[in-house]
Amino acid sequence: MRTPIRKLGNSQGILIPKPVLAQAGLEDEAEMVVENGAIVIRKPRAEPRAGWNEAARAIADSGDDALIWPEFPNADDQANEW
Repeated sequence: MRTPIRKLGNSQGILIPKPVLAQAGLEDEAEMVVENGAIVIRKPRAEPRAGWNEAARAIADSGDDALIWPEFPNADDQANEW
């Protein structure tokens, strides 16, 4: 598919048809890189550990954050200063 490059303020842009965005799974945000002289637009990768903070907070708020195993101290732990 050929599409014109248009002036958008101080930049230039390409209008991507809605069905093409839907096929690629793009909604609110896209990742764009240049690979081997081609502009590649793809669905953003999920951030590692995304949502872990909120999940940990929900577990703590529900009171389900107790230790599963009892503590196993090392023999020399008493000498350590924490």
